[in-house]
Amino acid sequence: MSAPGSMLSEGDLVLLLDSKARRYLLTLQPGKEFHSHAGYISHDEIIGAGEGATLRSTRGATYTVLRPTLSEFILKMPRGAQVIYPKDIGPILMMADIGPGLKVLESGVGSGALSMAMLRCGVNITGYELREEFAQRAKDNVAKFLGADALERYDVHLRDCYEGIDGDDFDRVILDLPEPWNVLPHATTALRPGELILSYSPSLVQVMQFRDALDKAGFILQESLEVLNRGWYLEGAAVRPDHRMVAHTGFLTTARRSS
Repeated sequence: MSAPGSMLSEGDLVLLLDSKARRYLLTLQPGKEFHSHAGYISHDEIIGAGEGATLRSTRGATYTVLRPTLSEFILKMPRGAQVIYPKDIGPILMMADIGPGLKVLESGVGSGALSMAMLRCGVNITGYELREEFAQRAKDNVAKFLGADALERYDVHLRDCYEGIDGDDFDRVILDLPEPWNVLPHATTALRPGELILSYSPSLVQVMQFRDALDKAGFILQESLEVLNRGWYLEGAAVRPDHRMVAHTGFLTTARRSS
C-alpha cells in the first residue's frame, strides 16, 4: 500500500483505477466486494486506506483508490435521461454566470449532472421535471456526490415548464428541453429584469426557433455557441491530436431579459 492520503470511510464514493486507466465507481460498504475479471477486492480492505493507496486484487491486479471528481462521477453515475456532459457544463457555468446565492429555475433536470455543478457553486435550485423516476434519480445523485445537506437547496417538482413557472424573482432560467421557446412567455415574468436565460439544445433548428422567439420576446445580448473537445496524444516524441474527439453534443444559447 502506498503512502496514505485522506482516510476513506464507510459510505464514501471511491474510484478504482486499474493499470490500463479504466475507472470503476463504487460506494464503500462493509462486507461488500468489488469483482472484476482480475479477481476481487474487499471493501473492508479499502475502508481505512488512504486516498491514493494502491491495493491488489485476489489475482494480483493493482488498483489505485481515488475520490472521484465531479466530472468522473457524472460519466459513471446512474442515469436514465441523457446527461449534459462535463465539456458543456463548464461553459454553462460561465455563460450563465452561476455563483453563490443565485436563485435558479432549472427545467429538465434529467439525472442531475448540471444540477450538481450549479449546487456546488452555491446556488438554490427550483427544478422542474416531467418524469418522477428522473426527478428521484437526480436527487439521489445529488445526495450521493454532494451529501444530503445539498438537497436543502434543491427543490424538484413534477411540473411542465411549458405550462408556467411559479415565482417572479429568479436570477437564472436554465433549460434542457426540446422546445425552449415555449417557456419564454413564462420566463419573461419569472426572471428578474437584466438576468439570464440559457438553453441547451442538440439541434441547430431548435437554436434558430429559440433565437427567433427571444427576439420577439425582447431578450437582448443573445449568444449561441457549441463546445468542441479535442484531446492530444503525447508519448515521447510522438505528439498528435487524438484520433477520437468529443465533437458535437449540443448548442448553448444565452440571452438577458430587458426591462
